[in-house]
This record gives sequence, C-alpha cells and structure tokens, in this order.
Amino acid sequence: MFTVTLHTSGRRFDVLPGETVLEAAQRAGIALPYSCRAGVCGSCKAALIEGRCEYPRNPPTALDVHDRARHAVLLCQAVPATDLLVEAREVTSVEDIARRQLDVQVSRKWQLAPDVIGLHLQPARGEPRLNWLPGQYLDVLLDEGRRRPFSIANVPQPDGVIELHVRHVAGGGFTSWVSDVLKEGDTLRIEGPLGTFVPREDSERPIVFMAGGTGFAPVKAILEHFLTLGTRRSIDVYWGARSAADLYLRAQAEQWAAGASNVRFHAVVSDPEQAGMAGMRAGLVHEAVLDDHPDLSGFDVYMSGPPAMIDAGRKLFVDAGLAEDRLYYDSFDYAPDVLAQILAGRAGINEA
Repeated sequence: MFTVTLHTSGRRFDVLPGETVLEAAQRAGIALPYSCRAGVCGSCKAALIEGRCEYPRNPPTALDVHDRARHAVLLCQAVPATDLLVEAREVTSVEDIARRQLDVQVSRKWQLAPDVIGLHLQPARGEPRLNWLPGQYLDVLLDEGRRRPFSIANVPQPDGVIELHVRHVAGGGFTSWVSDVLKEGDTLRIEGPLGTFVPREDSERPIVFMAGGTGFAPVKAILEHFLTLGTRRSIDVYWGARSAADLYLRAQAEQWAAGASNVRFHAVVSDPEQAGMAGMRAGLVHEAVLDDHPDLSGFDVYMSGPPAMIDAGRKLFVDAGLAEDRLYYDSFDYAPDVLAQILAGRAGINEA
C-alpha cells in the first residue's frame, strides 16, 4: 500500500494495490478533477513532484510530449509504484455530495433534434431526489455491469427532475433503445452525481463557454446556475455543431442573450454549405473562440464536447494565454463496448 500526499493542502490518503490515485482519493472522500475516467480527456491531469506511477489499465493518451516533460500524470489511470507527492486541483465543492444509486421513471420524452432525444427523469416512488451540482453527470446502469454516462442538462429542481439529452449513436444499442423503445413511465437505474465539471464561483473574470453537440447539456446547466445567481460577469457562449438542426436549443440560447446584456451567444456550424444555407457562422467552434478572443489570459473557460474538440481547445487556449487552472472541461466518448460495435459495423460495411 502506498500513500499519496497533495502538495497544496497537505491532505494524505492511502492507495490499495492496483487502485488508481483517483479511485483512492474518491474512497477517501477527496474530490480531484476527472471526467472520462479512461485516460483520454486529460481532465484529471496533475503534476507528479515525487514518486513513480504505472499505467496498467489504459495508456495515458491525453499526455503529450510537453506534459510528460513536466512530469504530468493522469490520476484516473495512474497506479502508484511508490509513495507520491502530487500537485493537483481539489474540487471541494463536490465532496459533501454523496454518490448513490436510485431508480428513476421517465416522466417526459421528446424529440430535441432528428437524432437527439430529451428525457425528464423523476425519482421513483419512495426514492429521495438526487443531489448534484450543475455540470455533473450520471451513469445509467445496464446489465452485465455496463454503464452509459450522460450529462445532467438542468440545475437541481425541488421536484427532483433530471434532464438528459441523448444522441442516437449508430451502432449504439442503448441509444437506439432510448430512441425507439423507451417510453414515458419506464424505469431506469442510475448512479450519480459524477464528475467535477462544476461552477467556480470564486472569480469575477469574464467567462467563455464552448460546447460541441450534446456537450451543450452541462454548459446549459452551469450557465443557468450563473444566471440564477444574477452574475454580472461577461459571458460568451459558443455552440458548435455539424448543421443548424444539431443546435437543438438554439432558441433558448438566443433568449439568454436577449434577456441579459452580459450574455452573448455564438452559433457555429462546421459544414460550410449548411452554414451558408442557414446564414450562420461557419467553421470549427474553437477557432471561432480564438478569432473573437485571441488573448484568453483574462478569462475563465468552460468547455464540453467530444475528445477531439476538447484536445484542440486544451492546447490552443493555453497557447492563447489561458492559465490551465482556469480551464474547466468535460469530455465524453463512446463506451468501450459501443466503440467495438461501431468499428465492427464499419468493417462490415467496408467488406461489403
């Protein structure tokens, strides 16, 4: 058994054999940043000051040459091989919220976009409502230990309603089931809250939100939280998608901007033809952010979306002067079994 010491706070916790630093911290009730838990997104990146760790599960693909030169580690995959001294951000705001499992019923199901379903989930009879912070996510629990993560798209409600935005993935059995079979009144088993993509309220700096696709869900929740607080901070919301139809809550985002003088909404469509037909800004969403804000040194940035978008923003925004400790992000990817199904399907198509 090895011990991890957090350099800034001095907090210490033990790590069991084969356990990752993140798992051990969570077991000790210490909240360290994380998102994908697969070594892909880099949310849990920290600086290793002393000691040595190994990666027996997944390679730390989110660490580039520059990260490795600075002795960075990924806490979600790092298994200590010695005692460790680590410089890591702590997200104390989530530490007092217990993670638990509960049954929920589908109280509403509706079409947000051609391939996106909206769901409202309510605690089943006898279940206390789930507590969470805006921006966190939950896992839908399936058979054989499988899980499907979904960001919670709303702030906590008195009646316990949870809003999800579920994109149908070709080759994804669960999202196909949600689209075609799941109906109002059905019951799901969930676990949450999860994640550390939550509002940081100890700042008065202007904010840039950047979302890709259904990564808009947690951005929506965090932004609604700040608006409810009556923040006066300058806020720019960038939402990128392949087509105008994929910006499924564009009208609501435009209402935020119309109703608050400090909020601006920027819709960005990556397909030039689609953008031209819709009269919208064309290009990649992170490029739009940098075009408008070439110097990000005075900002806080929240971003949520697919790994490629997160990876591009993570590197380029820091190059534009953004301090890494003011870059908060939530990355999502396919579950391993879904990815295997998708690749198998593509192989079949290629063979045909």
